[in-house]
Amino acid sequence: MSTPDDSAPALMVEAVDVHKSFGLVEVLKGITLSLRRGEVVCLLGPSGSGKSTFLRCINHLERMTSGRILVDGQLIGYHERGGGLYEMSGRELAMQRRDIGMVFQRFNLFAHHNVLANIAQAPMLNRGQSRQQALDRANALLKMVDLEGRGEAYPYQLSGGQQQRVAIARALAMDPKLMLFDEPTSALDPELVGEVLSVMRRLAAEGMTMLVVTHELGFARDVADRVVFMDQGVVVEEGPARDVLDHPRQERTQAFLRRMR
Repeated sequence: MSTPDDSAPALMVEAVDVHKSFGLVEVLKGITLSLRRGEVVCLLGPSGSGKSTFLRCINHLERMTSGRILVDGQLIGYHERGGGLYEMSGRELAMQRRDIGMVFQRFNLFAHHNVLANIAQAPMLNRGQSRQQALDRANALLKMVDLEGRGEAYPYQLSGGQQQRVAIARALAMDPKLMLFDEPTSALDPELVGEVLSVMRRLAAEGMTMLVVTHELGFARDVADRVVFMDQGVVVEEGPARDVLDHPRQERTQAFLRRMR
């Protein structure tokens, strides 16, 4: 009988048989997927395959129809009692979301706040940081995303790539255990994509656990530990990034990658 490998990285995300329907339309049809601590996993697939919906279920922005999702061993969005699941209060859910950073396709910055305020607000409200602590951390994060000195600027004064880097800094300001990226470069002009991917590469190199919905195949090949290909609400294929991208086994994956190249 085998013994547990204590050296194996702990699971950061464990999704088990996740279903999600919108009315009569079943978008997720039983997703089972795990993500180890420190791992980078890229989700690929055509539009409408359920990638973004799955990502939003992980931090309970969307309620699952059935199944369960655990982050760092904690059931997300629900309490389990007597074999049933009961949804958490808004306050309890907010406490869970502190540990899960999310970056969306659109930057969602507060237009009436400058960059520093955009980054510092959540740690003051949700982590109890003092204003000075939050501002010091915000300035350090701006340096990390190559925007040092832009703290007084407002979103309208920044390019799309700069705004997305501020959005990444804002998510990191909460010191999350997990970062979720929902096609973070899809709204950017092509010449601005590289500056955002550069920041994401740096995060991966520093050991951040990341689940990334993307169509950037070069990024997935170079940075991801694993690639998961989804279509029509199911996982079609998954494995080491270069294996899936260079030698896909499933015909559906092959067809998708041919169109992407």
